[in-house]
Amino acid sequence: MKKLSILLLIICTAVFASQAQKKFITVKGKEIIGPDNKPFLIRGTNLGNWLVPEGYMFKFKSVNSHRLINEAISELIGPEEANVFWHKFQDNYITEADIHFLKESGMNSIRIPFNYRLFTNESYMGENNPNRGFELLDRVIGWCKKENLYVLLDMHCAPGGQTGDNIDDGVGYPFLFESAASRKLTADIWRRIADHYKNETIVMGYDLLNEPIAHYFDVKKLNPYLEPVYKQITAAVRSVDKNHIVFIGGAQWDSNFNVFGAPFDSKSVYTFHKYWTEPVQKVIQDYVDFRDKYNVPIYVGETGENTDEWVKDFRILCEKNNIGWHYWPYKKLDNTRGIVTFKEPEGYDSVIAYTEKPRASFEEIRKAAPADREMIKRALDGFLENCKFANCTPNKGYIEALGLKVPAK
Repeated sequence: MKKLSILLLIICTAVFASQAQKKFITVKGKEIIGPDNKPFLIRGTNLGNWLVPEGYMFKFKSVNSHRLINEAISELIGPEEANVFWHKFQDNYITEADIHFLKESGMNSIRIPFNYRLFTNESYMGENNPNRGFELLDRVIGWCKKENLYVLLDMHCAPGGQTGDNIDDGVGYPFLFESAASRKLTADIWRRIADHYKNETIVMGYDLLNEPIAHYFDVKKLNPYLEPVYKQITAAVRSVDKNHIVFIGGAQWDSNFNVFGAPFDSKSVYTFHKYWTEPVQKVIQDYVDFRDKYNVPIYVGETGENTDEWVKDFRILCEKNNIGWHYWPYKKLDNTRGIVTFKEPEGYDSVIAYTEKPRASFEEIRKAAPADREMIKRALDGFLENCKFANCTPNKGYIEALGLKVPAK
């Protein structure tokens, strides 16, 4: 009996020692703290379009969410080939070479937007596999771990829709906040994600809802729901994971912190997004004041898509105020306002043209149909080939504006 007690003590001691050795990024007062117990200023980019395809990334206009993009591609080449396209897209758009490049540039972290459907039986990007999200994220997180590049997981698309615009891949209204079933599903998915990554130190935390409650709607009615929903999700996360940071985004495109009271979680960071504003102090002062009032860290989860000069000026402004950043996006078709770009393939203009034709009825779909579907298939295959890292071109001016370097390919 004594030997058994000694053995159990040794095992328990080993387990506790192992947990103590795990160094998670955390928070202390207004600072995000790295595993070395020193302040950690987030500097990185967003893997936009990879797990949440957006129409403008494909040069489409009104066809601007995954649901609408998938409809158009399915109409052009058939649903089976569309599924093949999405599988190849997921494999080609972000690879180990992309992650290595980002680390070599001088970044310390990335933010990964994802769609909740990757964790359900709903059909999305060619599958209806509730484990697909883990398969894809585990792969990239493994690459990031090898590079010591930290990862922030961002639910860009929540059940019911949290934004009410194309970016949440919903149906045009933020139904999440008025649907108990959607709120529960959101919390349940986050609990499952948190349980899966609770011991993974290269994951810095969870961005719970991207850009909730667009300004188009009755914000006086919807905004009061936001903080309670965050509390519900956070409670689900904390039921399995006490280690990781929760990132809390403001209402109206992550811009409005007036909806929040005092922080309700001891490991939280409040996040805002800024696009196309002047890179001056008054633009960020409200967020700085919030940080000072509540002694809590803040960071900008999305910004960019602007000139190199603006990118540099806003980055310097953020760093002067001790605000970390993830610029948007990493990769984009035929674009200089991001980290890297790739060329438009031959014949792709016909794909774009199709998406701009009337297709509200089956008659209109028949009239819009291309004369040469094989040519369309070749153009889409060209997109998949061109988006591979080996065929991408770094935007030197943009990268240097971020205070980073262009690694040798």
